[in-house]
Amino acid sequence: MADIAAPELKSGQASQPAKLVEMNWDPITRIVGSLGIYTKIDFEQRKVAECYSTSSIFRGYSIFMKGKDPRDSHFITSRICGICGDNHATCSVYAQNMAYGVKPPNIAEWIVNLGEAAEYMFDHNIFQDNLVGVDFCEQMVKETNPGVWAKAQKTAAPHAEIHGYNTIADIMTALNPFTGEFYRETLHVSRYTREMFCLMEGRHVHPSTLYPGGVGTVPTVQLFTDYITRLMKYVEFMKKVVPLHDDLFDFFYEALPGYEEVGRRRILLGCWGSFQDPDVCDYNYKSMTDWGRSMFVTPGVVVDGELVTTDLVEINLNIRILLGSSFYDDWDHEETFVRQDPLGNPIDRKHPWNQTTLPRPQKRKFDGNYTWVMSPRWYDKRTGDYLALDTGGGPIARLWATALAGLVDIGYVKSTGQSVKIYLPKTALKPEVEFEWKIPKWSNAIERDRARTYFQAYAAACALHFAEKALAELHAGHTRTFTPFQVPDEAIGCGFHEAVRGVLSHHLVIRGGKIANYHPYPPTPWNANPRDIYGTPGPYEDAVQNTPIFEENGPDKFKGIDIMRAVRSFDPCLPCGVHMYVGDGKTVDVAHSPTFGVPPGMKPGGHS
Repeated sequence: MADIAAPELKSGQASQPAKLVEMNWDPITRIVGSLGIYTKIDFEQRKVAECYSTSSIFRGYSIFMKGKDPRDSHFITSRICGICGDNHATCSVYAQNMAYGVKPPNIAEWIVNLGEAAEYMFDHNIFQDNLVGVDFCEQMVKETNPGVWAKAQKTAAPHAEIHGYNTIADIMTALNPFTGEFYRETLHVSRYTREMFCLMEGRHVHPSTLYPGGVGTVPTVQLFTDYITRLMKYVEFMKKVVPLHDDLFDFFYEALPGYEEVGRRRILLGCWGSFQDPDVCDYNYKSMTDWGRSMFVTPGVVVDGELVTTDLVEINLNIRILLGSSFYDDWDHEETFVRQDPLGNPIDRKHPWNQTTLPRPQKRKFDGNYTWVMSPRWYDKRTGDYLALDTGGGPIARLWATALAGLVDIGYVKSTGQSVKIYLPKTALKPEVEFEWKIPKWSNAIERDRARTYFQAYAAACALHFAEKALAELHAGHTRTFTPFQVPDEAIGCGFHEAVRGVLSHHLVIRGGKIANYHPYPPTPWNANPRDIYGTPGPYEDAVQNTPIFEENGPDKFKGIDIMRAVRSFDPCLPCGVHMYVGDGKTVDVAHSPTFGVPPGMKPGGHS
């Protein structure tokens, strides 16, 4: 589409200072308190020139956890989030199991895995099709790219015989909020996947049956039958969803050449692993390398397409928390809690085990400190770089690390070294299907969204395996779901898990039988962090900065849809609406200015 191509300078033509227009989104979808995205847009060059990611809320969990009974930590930390609270509870239980030296019975672990698989299915479904899907629906595309809508009406859907929508426009129409057929169908799916979760963990989203040492869920044939009945409905649903989304996402590459650059950043992905294998996992730190690699989602760090490590010990040791452009004081002169891990490896002062949270409220300045989010980094000992890893919204990092590692092979899912194969058996109305997620060329908005679809199928396939293993334990008479333990006077523990939208770790220090230090690090700090002390932007900032603008509207009617797709592809956390206020479209004549304010008429942190 010629009208959205970036203009080229003619030979000998001097470049003029760009006129940058400030446009700000605050709050944006799914962040507790308010995620603000502050941008400068160059409409002549059709790209985002600058981006800053802000959070205007301070939670303080790491402060008020101190002095608490560690056995309460999973109940308390699940309240960090009203979306993925169970992921926090699970991760906290993992950290406690290590600190207490307790191994739950196998059937308890399968129950936890079934609950977490249901959470992935539920959350990815409702986010992908009821929030992300709206960015690709008929109403939005008509408003932002009428040329694309016209082409969609004439483009046949390659997999129409599978999902039932003849054209790409039909898919877009089906995604219209509340009126779209597919939109309404996915709401129904979200109901029974939530029921699946509650069967295993008691209550959504703050579990009532998860404990260190096991679960309070009573295993019965009826329990697992109720779960499997719903699971098979979901399996059938995914046989429709994967080809539907492939058709939609592939169309955008075709309709808008160059769209792969939207939300694209360097391939820097982190996955901390998910779904424990109770036949291997004993929660002993000294064997964490082995049981980490036995997870059904493989932990890993991927740098420029290379799998750097799958070792949870190495992953743990190299986590660094940098202050960056955040509202905190440094803790270099505070107490050191952990000097060595159980293997004798030194623990850095910037590691979560040694962090002390020292908040310092201040005025937001984009040339100084501008957010309550610190800058988690992963230290790459090969290069000495502090890497701004992202989770890609969770699924793309999980599938990428798992695919490269080639460690998973359970019949329903298999990692090949270049891809992940997902086998879904015959269901009531559809034959058996094998999907294959292949490592993409880019880490961008479209591929993050596509991976979310494939991971829904992956989670369902894993759940089939977990249900079979749980039933085998039940039929063998292994019905005990809890292992007793004592809280030690002094101990440390760490838990690694995948929240729905990415990496999750909990680091625990116990002294005098109480919590002396506790630091949970969910995916949002990894994705939404600001520029660090080295000037490296956080992943949201990096992905949005230099993103090309394909929207056909000018500054006066600009919706920012390409920016929204870029940020939402990371699955920022909390289902609130997007609010945008641009005032009169304030123009800045100096390019690359280090600071910028709020548009006329807008109060800081306000929204339309």
